[in-house]
Order: sequence, then structure tokens, then C-alpha cells
Amino acid sequence: MKSLTAIPVYNEERHLEKVLSEVRRYCPNILVVNDGSTDGTGELLARQKDLSLITHAHNRGYGAALQSAFQFALGQDCDVLITMDCDGQHEPGRIPVLLEAIHDADIVSGSRYLRDFRQNSLPTPQDRQQINAIVTAELNELLGLNLTDAFCGFKAYRQSALGRLSITEPGWGMPLQLWVQAARRGLRIKEVGVPRLYLDPTRAFGGVLDDAGARLAYYRRVIAAALAEEQEPCAELLALSCRRGPCR
Repeated sequence: MKSLTAIPVYNEERHLEKVLSEVRRYCPNILVVNDGSTDGTGELLARQKDLSLITHAHNRGYGAALQSAFQFALGQDCDVLITMDCDGQHEPGRIPVLLEAIHDADIVSGSRYLRDFRQNSLPTPQDRQQINAIVTAELNELLGLNLTDAFCGFKAYRQSALGRLSITEPGWGMPLQLWVQAARRGLRIKEVGVPRLYLDPTRAFGGVLDDAGARLAYYRRVIAAALAEEQEPCAELLALSCRRGPCR
């Protein structure tokens, strides 16, 4: 099975070289999407060999970086695309676990809440865990899924599955559009447990999304728009929002 690991990066000079070194132990084919970094990330990448590089002139967002990765993977001779972050939250040693699990799935997603690991960091940022739980429960109810972690970026995709997706959300809400499309288009979904690591609990989303209430409202808008694109009514989502109330 031929695999490609794609890593979106934005100002990751602190972790970049260590992460790339570890990833090469498990997957020699690497794509880095430099999403408009303004620190030394670009200079470090210029010294790297044996990897593919896409550079966005300006920061376009997490979802936009993964869209670039998806399009690149569709043009490659590979069976599976792995996506992972570059901030130390995802252990490259788990890549073989994702590859093993995809034998009977189209998308395998890491879950930080499926099981406990001794490596789990404490404490988990409370607002992130609470919003993740709310959004995951709403997606499960809306789509008939059994997810435990709606937001983990450590995933494996069959190349054939990428061709059935049409992701357009450029921001942090991209995984929610992904879940709606995957469910409505009949893709086989599986979760595998991964450690819950927060090396920098103070790391921010940026802008208005640093406010938990605004972030939850944005996530719900992404879900509603994705459902509308799949020609599904959004009344149920609105009812869910009213029942569950705002994140506190």
C-alpha cells in the first residue's frame, strides 16, 4: 500500500524538523503545505530534501491547506493519504495504526477520546473539550454517526475517497464539512484511538474564534451550510442548537 503523509504548517519552526524526522521513519513520502508562515518555517523547509512542498503566499486557513493536500494527493500514485498536524499533538508512530485500520474503511480518523493513553496530557483545555463534545454529539444525531472526536486532524483517507469529496471550507471548521459529506456520500468511517496531547494549552485559534461561544456558533454554521449543500434541511440542526444552548 503506497501512502503519502501531508502536513499543513503555519509558523511551526519550533516543531518542524523533529516532526519531519519522525514521520520519515514511518512514511518516506511527505508533502508539506506551508500556509503562509511568517516565522522561520520557510527557511527550514528550503533546507529539507526528499519532500514535496506547496507554499501559500498568504495564510489561507487550515481547511484551505488540506484542500491543497487533497488535490496534490489525487494527482499522485498513492493509495492512502495521511494528514497530521505539526505542533507535536500527533505521534508519527501512530501512522501504521491508521494504515492498518483503513483496510475496511474509506476514512480513518484518530480519536483522542476513544480510549485513555498513559501519554495523555493533563489538563485538557476545558473549552475545547466541551465544544468538541457538543459538536460531536450534534453530528452523531444529525448524521447517524458514532464519532467520539469530531476535530482530530490525524486521519487516513483512501485516494478513491478523496475524489468523492468537495471540501470548500477554508477554516478550522473544515472537518465538520468533511463529516457531512462523508456521511451523506456513503463513505465508510472508522475511528482509532490516539493519545490526547496538548503541548501548549494556551495556543489560540486567532481572532474571534478565541471566544468559545463564537467558535461554537461558527462550527454550527459550517454544519448547516454543509447540510444545505447536500440538500438536507437544517431545521433539525436549529432545533438541536436551541435544545443544547450555548457553550459556557
